Amino acid sequence: MARIAGIDLPKNKRVVIALTYICGIGKTSAQKICAEAKVDENIRVNKLSDEQVKAIRTIIQTVFKVEGALKAETNMNIKRLMDISSYRGYRHRRGLPCHGQRTKTNARTRKGRKRLISSKK
Repeated sequence: MARIAGIDLPKNKRVVIALTYICGIGKTSAQKICAEAKVDENIRVNKLSDEQVKAIRTIIQTVFKVEGALKAETNMNIKRLMDISSYRGYRHRRGLPCHGQRTKTNARTRKGRKRLISSKK
């Protein structure tokens, strides 16, 4: 089992698919990593040699920002928007959609469960 960037890659999957289990690496990035490390994309993870795993690991560490560092940077960007009181920061703070979606009827994922207001008699 290969362990790269703190993630155990699944044994029986192809290398390109297994690399996408790492947060911050998609299919295109995984293909570029395999090409740069000179690893066949169709080989399974359990068939990788130690040298190939080491080559993939060094490429990911030097070129890509993954897992904890990526999540920390994303959270800092959102916090910065909230601190400077931008429109997007305001929407993040209130828990509303930030990219212009309608909120009158939809946006239940961001807003949460519908809260009913009981009528007074």
